Amino acid sequence: MLDLLRRITQAVSAATSLDEALELIVSRVKQAMEVDVCSVYLTDKESGSHTLTATEGLNADAVGKVVLARNDGLVGLVAERQEPVNLDAAADHTRYHYFPETGEERYNAFLGVPIIHYRRELGILVVQHLEARRFSNDELAFLVTIAAQLAGAVAYALEAGKTQTHLAEREGRSDFHQGVPGAPGVTIGTIVLLSPLADLDSVPDRQVEDVVSEESVFLETVTTVQAELRSDAEKLSGALTSDAQALFDVHVMLLSDDSLLSGVVQRIRAGNWAPGALRDTIREHVRVFQKIEDPYLRARAEDVRDVGRRLLGHLQSIQPETRQYPKHCILMADEVSIAHIVADVPLSHIAGIVSMKGSRASHVAVLASSLGVPAVMGLGELPVEKLDGEKIVVNGYKGQVCIDPTALVIRQVKHLIKQEKKVSKGLEALRGLPAETKDGSRVLLYVNNGLMDDIDTPDDCSAEGVGLYRTEYSFLSRKSFPTEDEQYMIYRKALKAYAPRHVVIRTLDVGGDKPLTYFPIEEENPFLGWRGIRITLDHPEIFITQLRALLRANEDLNNLHLLLPMVSCIREVDTALELLDRAHEELEEEGYHLPDPPVGVMIEVPAMLYQAEALLRRVDFLSIGSNDLTQYLLAVDRNNARVSQLYDSLHPSVLRVMSDLVDTAHKLGKPVSVCGEMAGDPAAVLLLVGMGVDILSMSPASLSRAKSVIRNLSRRQSENLLRKALGMEDSETIRDFINNELDAVGLGSLVGAGK
Repeated sequence: MLDLLRRITQAVSAATSLDEALELIVSRVKQAMEVDVCSVYLTDKESGSHTLTATEGLNADAVGKVVLARNDGLVGLVAERQEPVNLDAAADHTRYHYFPETGEERYNAFLGVPIIHYRRELGILVVQHLEARRFSNDELAFLVTIAAQLAGAVAYALEAGKTQTHLAEREGRSDFHQGVPGAPGVTIGTIVLLSPLADLDSVPDRQVEDVVSEESVFLETVTTVQAELRSDAEKLSGALTSDAQALFDVHVMLLSDDSLLSGVVQRIRAGNWAPGALRDTIREHVRVFQKIEDPYLRARAEDVRDVGRRLLGHLQSIQPETRQYPKHCILMADEVSIAHIVADVPLSHIAGIVSMKGSRASHVAVLASSLGVPAVMGLGELPVEKLDGEKIVVNGYKGQVCIDPTALVIRQVKHLIKQEKKVSKGLEALRGLPAETKDGSRVLLYVNNGLMDDIDTPDDCSAEGVGLYRTEYSFLSRKSFPTEDEQYMIYRKALKAYAPRHVVIRTLDVGGDKPLTYFPIEEENPFLGWRGIRITLDHPEIFITQLRALLRANEDLNNLHLLLPMVSCIREVDTALELLDRAHEELEEEGYHLPDPPVGVMIEVPAMLYQAEALLRRVDFLSIGSNDLTQYLLAVDRNNARVSQLYDSLHPSVLRVMSDLVDTAHKLGKPVSVCGEMAGDPAAVLLLVGMGVDILSMSPASLSRAKSVIRNLSRRQSENLLRKALGMEDSETIRDFINNELDAVGLGSLVGAGK
């Protein structure tokens, strides 16, 4: 059964159109279950009606013509219950609806199961049989499993079909795709696809300028890879079994297959560049192999993929992308990489970011907020490869994108952008004023940064210091570990630019969704694995080098504050402090006379909430990393679109533990800052002021909005609102409550364009 499921799912996933995917489903399921009919009814998102879209066994002329209302017939019953309906005499049921054009009056047995993806009903999968019988539990389990397995593929095919039809017809309508708000703002720009190396599925279409040269490069690549495979096989001949040796021969043979090579060449001559032509040809051959019943030949589909990936890797190495980025580019990918952005894209050209994966607290969303550009995350099934160069609207407030917007949509968006600029201009008047509540309570506003561009003009954002300088960006933008002197120059520039204001510099925090290409870490669960302080303590040579650079950079400035990330036990803090002392002693011996910087711990791991007093006896301050703290406290992977709706820092439990932590720190006379995205969220700022948080550190783009909230409310008002919020039971209720309060005092425009 598992092999059958895998084969059907792979075949559907490889389909090039929605019609092909649905035809594969009905034919394969009918054959596998040995029934007389298999049909798929797709559900309209707006009306809830169900349309017969594919069938094997009913009258083919009924496809597209038979439409059932939301709760009509047995299909409507399945949708209404959102569970299987299994009947041995379908015509006798009170909900039975007979359509003469289908020819289904002869079929007695009926089994229907819903196709649901991320709580969205996509359609109903139905099998019918002449014999009046009840389908067995095994048959029921099989069909339920098939529907669940195919839901993602059907969702992708639906989006692909809708997007491709829209782009082809340009029929004067605009489709909005819903994702997750990543960073606030509204913008219009041009899509630039970022494709990871050797990932065929992420290769975009791109018009080729020199067809003859492109064809020549591809054929030379084939020859190179063939020679490479033969060489590898020869080197390993003594260590390989005959079966393993045969795999090399199969790959060489595939590279000699005229149909594969000619398929790529034909697509190049039709105007697509070699990687795009290769992608489509490999997909075509994979589909052919997957349809073969013989298991040995069917398994060759994976060999075709391997050959395709190897060819693509070579093409990318000899044809490195030299992109000309448009003035207002919207970076889009299945998963946008921080390293890619930091290394390749001119920051001044980035107008927005759109990622199929991730949530509002993904590091890419954090980067977007830092750059002051809107971002939409977690779009899920939107097909991206056809969209390079298309115009797009990005609404980071609502988490929506609109591809190839109509003139009407563009006018509406330009109006919103105009309103945003008006709000921003109004906030400019706050630049020289302190972040002080109506009753005189002062909150320090710092900025988060780490990109070189961020530290050139600190006065432009009127920040009172740097609350989080992310040193990992300096590591991500390189091809090897930066030396002590290279790090010294970077940190010195940051400290000097903000002196005498405090600069909180976090020691290297990589791992999770911030991998180093030259220091690969392969883990099944990277967010609970080797990251942050765990890596640097295991590699003191990396840690001490960084500490030496930081201490040297602080000479004569004395505005450095050190921050330790991802701490999960007291011993890690003790060890880190010992290494800091060692680095300090080494430099003293070398003739430096350096001050001891204050040291803080980043509170991200929930365990540290219950050892706060022990931490505060060792360090000078605490900084709450609200992004990771929320992630770990709620057990929600912040990069997983499937659970992104569960991620919210305004969850009552998150608010309560943060409030308790602030109280504990203040009793011991130690300050607390918040440096996650929560610090720049106007709704959260109101509550953080009520908690008594000393410092809020955020992206430069968020400073004026946070200051506006602080100056328009009293500390007592914030405390009262916090008290009420803590009595509520879910984050959605809290967010609505706080947003309404902001709206009531004329600050609604801070949480949504056009308010």
